[in-house]
Amino acid sequence: MGENEERDFLAAREDVVKKVLEQQPDDEILYDLAELFKVFGDSTRIKILYSMFETELCVNDIAKLLNLSQSSVSHQLRILKSSKLVKFRREGKSIFYSLDDEHVRAIISMGMEHVEE
Repeated sequence: MGENEERDFLAAREDVVKKVLEQQPDDEILYDLAELFKVFGDSTRIKILYSMFETELCVNDIAKLLNLSQSSVSHQLRILKSSKLVKFRREGKSIFYSLDDEHVRAIISMGMEHVEE
Protein backbone atom coordinates (compact mmCIF):
# COMPACT_ATOMS: atom_id res chain seq x y z
CA MET A 1 0.00 0.00 0.00
CA GLY A 2 1.41 3.36 -1.00
CA GLU A 3 1.63 6.33 1.33
CA ASN A 4 -1.42 8.07 -0.18
CA GLU A 5 -3.49 4.86 -0.09
CA GLU A 6 -2.57 4.30 3.54
CA ARG A 7 -3.51 7.87 4.48
CA ASP A 8 -6.87 7.52 2.68
CA PHE A 9 -7.49 4.17 4.41
CA LEU A 10 -6.75 5.62 7.86
CA ALA A 11 -8.98 8.66 7.16
CA ALA A 12 -11.81 6.33 6.15
CA ARG A 13 -11.32 4.33 9.37
CA GLU A 14 -11.51 7.55 11.40
CA ASP A 15 -14.97 8.14 9.89
CA VAL A 16 -16.02 4.63 10.91
CA VAL A 17 -14.72 5.16 14.45
CA LYS A 18 -16.48 8.53 14.69
CA LYS A 19 -19.77 7.02 13.48
CA VAL A 20 -19.56 4.15 15.98
CA LEU A 21 -18.76 6.55 18.83
CA GLU A 22 -21.77 8.72 17.94
CA GLN A 23 -24.06 5.66 18.11
CA GLN A 24 -22.52 4.20 21.28
CA PRO A 25 -24.88 4.26 24.31
CA ASP A 26 -23.78 6.03 27.49
CA ASP A 27 -21.43 4.06 29.73
CA GLU A 28 -24.15 3.81 32.38
CA ILE A 29 -26.46 2.00 29.95
CA LEU A 30 -23.68 -0.39 28.92
CA TYR A 31 -22.90 -1.01 32.61
CA ASP A 32 -26.57 -1.88 33.24
CA LEU A 33 -26.49 -4.26 30.26
CA ALA A 34 -23.36 -5.95 31.62
CA GLU A 35 -25.03 -6.32 35.03
CA LEU A 36 -28.07 -7.92 33.38
CA PHE A 37 -25.88 -10.47 31.64
CA LYS A 38 -24.10 -11.22 34.93
CA VAL A 39 -27.47 -12.36 36.29
CA PHE A 40 -27.72 -14.78 33.36
CA GLY A 41 -24.18 -15.97 34.20
CA ASP A 42 -25.33 -18.26 37.01
CA SER A 43 -26.40 -21.78 36.01
CA THR A 44 -28.90 -22.08 38.88
CA ARG A 45 -30.66 -18.89 37.80
CA ILE A 46 -30.67 -20.09 34.18
CA LYS A 47 -32.27 -23.38 35.29
CA ILE A 48 -34.92 -21.47 37.23
CA LEU A 49 -35.66 -19.19 34.29
CA TYR A 50 -35.79 -22.10 31.88
CA SER A 51 -38.14 -24.05 34.17
CA MET A 52 -40.58 -21.12 33.94
CA PHE A 53 -40.33 -20.94 30.15
CA GLU A 54 -43.82 -22.39 29.58
CA THR A 55 -45.58 -22.08 32.93
CA GLU A 56 -45.64 -20.24 36.23
CA LEU A 57 -44.26 -22.05 39.26
CA CYS A 58 -44.15 -21.62 43.03
CA VAL A 59 -40.96 -21.86 45.10
CA ASN A 60 -41.79 -25.43 46.13
CA ASP A 61 -42.28 -26.48 42.47
CA ILE A 62 -38.91 -25.03 41.49
CA ALA A 63 -37.16 -26.58 44.50
CA LYS A 64 -38.51 -30.02 43.56
CA LEU A 65 -37.74 -29.62 39.86
CA LEU A 66 -34.15 -28.55 40.43
CA ASN A 67 -33.45 -30.48 43.64
CA LEU A 68 -32.68 -27.30 45.55
CA SER A 69 -33.67 -26.02 48.97
CA GLN A 70 -36.58 -23.60 49.14
CA SER A 71 -34.31 -20.98 50.71
CA SER A 72 -31.84 -21.28 47.82
CA VAL A 73 -34.66 -20.90 45.29
CA SER A 74 -36.09 -17.90 47.18
CA HIS A 75 -32.66 -16.24 47.22
CA GLN A 76 -32.25 -16.69 43.46
CA LEU A 77 -35.81 -15.48 42.79
CA ARG A 78 -35.07 -12.26 44.72
CA ILE A 79 -32.12 -11.63 42.41
CA LEU A 80 -34.23 -12.42 39.33
CA LYS A 81 -37.05 -10.14 40.55
CA SER A 82 -34.70 -7.24 41.26
CA SER A 83 -33.32 -7.62 37.72
CA LYS A 84 -36.88 -7.56 36.32
CA LEU A 85 -36.51 -11.05 34.86
CA VAL A 86 -39.34 -12.67 36.82
CA LYS A 87 -42.63 -11.39 38.16
CA PHE A 88 -45.00 -12.89 40.69
CA ARG A 89 -48.66 -13.04 41.54
CA ARG A 90 -50.27 -14.00 44.79
CA GLU A 91 -53.12 -16.51 44.98
CA GLY A 92 -54.28 -16.96 48.56
CA LYS A 93 -51.18 -17.95 50.53
CA SER A 94 -49.31 -19.09 47.42
CA ILE A 95 -47.00 -16.99 45.27
CA PHE A 96 -46.50 -17.98 41.64
CA TYR A 97 -43.50 -16.84 39.62
CA SER A 98 -43.19 -16.47 35.86
CA LEU A 99 -40.91 -14.84 33.32
CA ASP A 100 -41.41 -11.10 33.46
CA ASP A 101 -42.07 -10.52 29.76
CA GLU A 102 -41.39 -11.62 26.21
CA HIS A 103 -37.94 -9.99 26.31
CA VAL A 104 -36.78 -12.54 28.88
CA ARG A 105 -38.23 -15.39 26.84
CA ALA A 106 -36.48 -14.04 23.72
CA ILE A 107 -33.10 -13.71 25.47
CA ILE A 108 -33.31 -17.31 26.68
CA SER A 109 -34.49 -18.57 23.28
CA MET A 110 -31.72 -16.79 21.41
CA GLY A 111 -29.14 -18.02 23.90
CA MET A 112 -30.32 -21.60 23.45
CA GLU A 113 -30.23 -21.27 19.67
CA HIS A 114 -26.69 -19.94 19.89
CA VAL A 115 -25.33 -22.73 22.12
CA GLU A 116 -27.11 -25.44 20.11
CA GLU A 117 -25.55 -24.33 16.78
